[in-house]
Amino acid sequence: MKRNFTMTAFVILLAAAPIIGGWGSPAQAQTQSGAPSAVTLRSDVKIERIERDAKGIEKTILFTPKDVAVVPGDVVVFTLFVHNSSAQPAVGFTASNPMPAAVRFESVAEDWAEVSVDNGVHWGKLADLKVQTKGVAGTPDVERAATAQDVTHVRWVFADAIAPGARRNISYRGAVK
Repeated sequence: MKRNFTMTAFVILLAAAPIIGGWGSPAQAQTQSGAPSAVTLRSDVKIERIERDAKGIEKTILFTPKDVAVVPGDVVVFTLFVHNSSAQPAVGFTASNPMPAAVRFESVAEDWAEVSVDNGVHWGKLADLKVQTKGVAGTPDVERAATAQDVTHVRWVFADAIAPGARRNISYRGAVK
């Protein structure tokens, strides 16, 4: 019999040495009631650089933030490792991540992921979201299409149960501001 887990995991993606740090430690998911979950989370961050080898061929190399000087414009790859260590399927699993203040959202690897531009109040595809901006000196507020710079959170709502013992990876990319 399937056990119905309704879980939300919040993994804070912190800003590296000193812009992005605090990564790689395991996080524990909880059920919405706050009880521990059998689904565990581990997060990782890498700095992506394009380098040329001795023959001039470009290669993509991933570095840990402590191994390079992180500078504005660097591409940051955030990965969340999900593992259901239970003997039961995990149903209704959701993982949400706030965008680190020092990083601008660029893309998410999974086409089923959602973003928020209002600190997690509303969710959807970036192309479908709007933001309100203050009008100029007494004019009405203006609604405009949301952009990557507006993204405050990324969320994955798993449509399928996470099978017992299963492992999944989810990720998104940003750029250091």
